[in-house]
Amino acid sequence: MRRALLTLLAVAALATGTAHAGQHCEHRPLSLGDVERSLDLAQRSSQALDASGAQVAIIARAGQDLSDYGLRFSHVGLAWRDHPAGRWVVVHLLNDCGTARSGLYNDGLGRFFLTDLYQYKAQLILPAPAVQQRLAQLLATRTPVRLHEPRYNMLAYPWSTRYQNSNQWVLETLAAASAEPGRVETRAEAQQWLGGVGYDPGSVRINAVKRLGGRMFRANVAFDDHPTGRRMRGDIATVTVDGIEQFVRRQDGGARVLEL
Repeated sequence: MRRALLTLLAVAALATGTAHAGQHCEHRPLSLGDVERSLDLAQRSSQALDASGAQVAIIARAGQDLSDYGLRFSHVGLAWRDHPAGRWVVVHLLNDCGTARSGLYNDGLGRFFLTDLYQYKAQLILPAPAVQQRLAQLLATRTPVRLHEPRYNMLAYPWSTRYQNSNQWVLETLAAASAEPGRVETRAEAQQWLGGVGYDPGSVRINAVKRLGGRMFRANVAFDDHPTGRRMRGDIATVTVDGIEQFVRRQDGGARVLEL
């Protein structure tokens, strides 16, 4: 009975379409073991969020192996406790499968984790309560939509508005909630604020072969928004989950980070 129920839950959760956070579009069927581990991670995340007393949290998953770049988590969203669609719904940016177009999605925790995960672990970044309050208020407005750029680039440059990746949308939305009211209404203003408070995205090293291969064979990778000198050196700055964690720890003295 439990295995049949898990299968039904998996089918229901996956029936919402094909959108991904920069991953390839091979659809490897999830085994029942995969489903069990994903839903267990979702349940533990829900319990941890409830126990934390949070209103909004930045939630991360490990959907890809990024260890070659010194990164642990690949994708973040904003878990909103009192979302109109239900408790602990994740608002996040995903690109349409195999394309360079993205949209904002609202997914329950089960759907958020019910994907081909590289590791069954999660990270919860809990901003200070005042920032959470502003995030909750902001998510109920049109500002998150205004901060969304549909032209998707998995390696979008943090200081350009030409493209956007999933993690960049979360960071820029966090900037809008952290700045003085009315200060950040556009992506350019979000990036200006981030630069003003010392945000440093860091960089990943990508050699010429990988850069050329990515640009030629993947619709969701581009490098033309990066400064030429850095691009030629393979010094690619982009918004990562690890970079967001480091920024929040430094900028927000009341923040907490939990790992599951």
